[in-house]
Amino acid sequence: MESNNTLVPGFDSERDDSLTIVLRRLPEVENGCLVYLNGYIDTYNSSFFQKQITKLIDAGFKNLIFNCSSLTYVSSTGIGSFTVFLKMVRPKGGDIVLLEIQSKVYEVFQLLGFSQFFNIKNTIEEAVSYFKHDTATETSLFPTVISCPVCEKKLRATCSGRFRCSGCKSIIAINESGVVSLG
Repeated sequence: MESNNTLVPGFDSERDDSLTIVLRRLPEVENGCLVYLNGYIDTYNSSFFQKQITKLIDAGFKNLIFNCSSLTYVSSTGIGSFTVFLKMVRPKGGDIVLLEIQSKVYEVFQLLGFSQFFNIKNTIEEAVSYFKHDTATETSLFPTVISCPVCEKKLRATCSGRFRCSGCKSIIAINESGVVSLG
């Protein structure tokens, strides 16, 4: 099994006790890497997180899957880091997917209105399939514009899931077929 330093020379030269990052090459995804996150991301360690992932992107990886199953907390600053990564990889033709997000972490994304900007998947197969564009229903349906069933505000949905309306703050659910309901 490859080590972090094999994939990205010098990656493990810096460490932070609050966040462990483990890298795995994804040969089935062009320029793909699976990034396991263990710990939390807040104001104090977000610069470490950004520096490490920037090394990964600079090494040529542009399609990133962040496994968040062991991520216990993300502050608004941490969410800002994920936004920075999107801005770095999209001009290169890449993207990021957040995988297996714990419900309390997902709530932060929702409360801040960021859940609709990120591709969030439940399984590694779904994430890999997203990059291979095998999911015909998602690529043809999403992104889409929906109307909040409460206040009728127009909202952009990039994938199925639960979202908070930026107008009336209601929880909205949209399924894979694009059907909208209160969440």
